Amino acid sequence: MMRTPIRLSRFLMLAMVALLAGCATGGLRINTDYSARGQDSRSRYIVVHYTAGESARALQVLTTGEVSAHYLIDNNASATIYQLVDESRRAWHAGDSEWEGRNNLNASSIGIELVNRGFQDTPAGRVWYPFPQAQIDALILLLKDIKQRQGITGDHILGHSDIAPQRKLDPGPLFPWHQLAAAGVIDWPPQALVDHRLSQLGGVVPPVNWFQEQLARVGYSIEQTGVFDEQTKNVIAAFQMRYRQSLYDGQPDLETAAWLMSLPAPR
Repeated sequence: MMRTPIRLSRFLMLAMVALLAGCATGGLRINTDYSARGQDSRSRYIVVHYTAGESARALQVLTTGEVSAHYLIDNNASATIYQLVDESRRAWHAGDSEWEGRNNLNASSIGIELVNRGFQDTPAGRVWYPFPQAQIDALILLLKDIKQRQGITGDHILGHSDIAPQRKLDPGPLFPWHQLAAAGVIDWPPQALVDHRLSQLGGVVPPVNWFQEQLARVGYSIEQTGVFDEQTKNVIAAFQMRYRQSLYDGQPDLETAAWLMSLPAPR
């Protein structure tokens, strides 16, 4: 009786294992020699938030709760940057949101949380908490890195209050948008242009429907009601907290109109 040599027997066993493994995966083979020219990143926006709490609590909520973010930047001296969700995956940070007519921005945005208490209501009024300079410096570096890798434009870096003005206030009126502009991270109209637009208005505040149309033009979600209602006040306040932080009462005024006139439509 002929015996199969030991080496040949082992070879046959390995071949059978490989065959079975191929059957288990369907034998799928994908050729990656070619790459389509017509493609870009799924991420179109970056949304900045504050945590409304301290670092330990924020880490707990963002890693074990029902909300998450791609990055968390601490307010400690070293401004530690934590990556909590890979950029290729969706984080649950935007919620009910809309910009440029696109909603559910979780699917198309990268969320960055800044450790910051937000605000405290006191008998003397609402007190907002500032952002440490080290934290803003770290944010600027992170934004530049994400923009370069993902091809996100400066006009698509937003605050949570921009995409959800009826329910959110973060990152608030003390967030230094002007520093991001000075660093070349976001778009910002020159003051000379704003002053020119102000002079063009001739001291006449445009009607409410004009403000609603202009806010929609630059990206905000706002119903075109033609009346000064609560939703319009909230959207104007969100716009003012970004561009005119000295007064963010939500009232349609000349300076707010001049800033709106100075902004191009999103690219």
